[in-house]
Amino acid sequence: MSAIRDKVEGVLGKNNGILRLDPAWVARDFLPAGHRLGLKESEYDVGERGSICERWIGSTTKADNRLSPPDEGLSYIAGAGITLRDAVDAAGDLIMGAEYAKTHKGLGRLAKIYDFAARIPYHLHQSQADMAKQGKNSKEEAYYFPEGVDMGPHPETFFGVHPSIVENRQFDILLPYLTEWKNDLILRHSRAYLNVPDEGFHLPAGGLHAPGTALTIELQEDSDVFAMLQALNAGKIISKELLFKDVLPADRKAKGEQAVLDQVDWELSGDPYFYENRHTSPQPVSDPKQLGGSEQWIYYNTTKFSGKKMIVKSGQKFNSVDKGVYNILVWRGKGRFDGIEIAAGDFSKDELLITHAKATVPVVIENTGTDDLMIIKFFGPDINLDIPRIKKYGDWKGIRS
Repeated sequence: MSAIRDKVEGVLGKNNGILRLDPAWVARDFLPAGHRLGLKESEYDVGERGSICERWIGSTTKADNRLSPPDEGLSYIAGAGITLRDAVDAAGDLIMGAEYAKTHKGLGRLAKIYDFAARIPYHLHQSQADMAKQGKNSKEEAYYFPEGVDMGPHPETFFGVHPSIVENRQFDILLPYLTEWKNDLILRHSRAYLNVPDEGFHLPAGGLHAPGTALTIELQEDSDVFAMLQALNAGKIISKELLFKDVLPADRKAKGEQAVLDQVDWELSGDPYFYENRHTSPQPVSDPKQLGGSEQWIYYNTTKFSGKKMIVKSGQKFNSVDKGVYNILVWRGKGRFDGIEIAAGDFSKDELLITHAKATVPVVIENTGTDDLMIIKFFGPDINLDIPRIKKYGDWKGIRS
């Protein structure tokens, strides 16, 4: 650890508190790739592991796949041969700030781009109450659908169940689909919402959902737990083991498929005002306006993570000051970030981690191109406590009624 810390300290000194990161590519074997991640066509197919469907950004999380290299999903510090996870373990105070590191084990969030040619099967991510029994983390998440990208054949996401299922406590209505494991008709009990560019959704853990085919930039807790509830997807039956992936063996033995239904947050999933209470559109940041650009919140409504979209106009500069460590993805354009060259679409120049010490003082971002420079900032838990909140809509009492 001391050797890793020394190396991290050297890189931070050289780059004035900033780490350049390499992309982390993740394969999935239960869905076809959408081929919109910018890789060469020959690079998507990785044999028995499936296809490259996701890029994880600033990741300290190991991908939990059936077949997987030991470092799948982990980001590396460019040119250093060190994973970001090891760097945070060895030098958390240098990266996250000494005070934050005292109360937070790690960065606590995972950003990713997911890119599927078919809708993701109907599934859930378990709550912390369920995952704590296994020493794992829950997975609250939020989506942002970037503009200017092909939306795929099914740009709509199913969320939750029809409210009457919860109001009448008909939870077992989903059980036959899990036991028979033969089709996708479980979706008849859910509602679909259009994936609209420059908008998104916030989904706490336990909510049933089946994301659509829009290319999605997701921010979530640092976890890869899930239970798939839809058997047939993209023309094939997926492994039923994915239904029980994060169910305790004892619960599976005692309850069978019912164990998964016991993990559903029915209050959340049955909300008749789900759209009004979970849909997110960009919200202005309250910082003083600057002529060179602007920032908007695109991930909010929770303190478990947060994120902004920054736009810097061609030939202009933007002064950035934040409250803690974050990482960035350069989505469009090119420029300089505190003097470091950045460029969208160039995997060697589109991803940085900004340490606490650097983030909390003025940093100049300059657009050196002819198009708007668009950067997405990803923050972990408890850094931005003053983020916008969606005002609760409706008086539905759900399971308590």
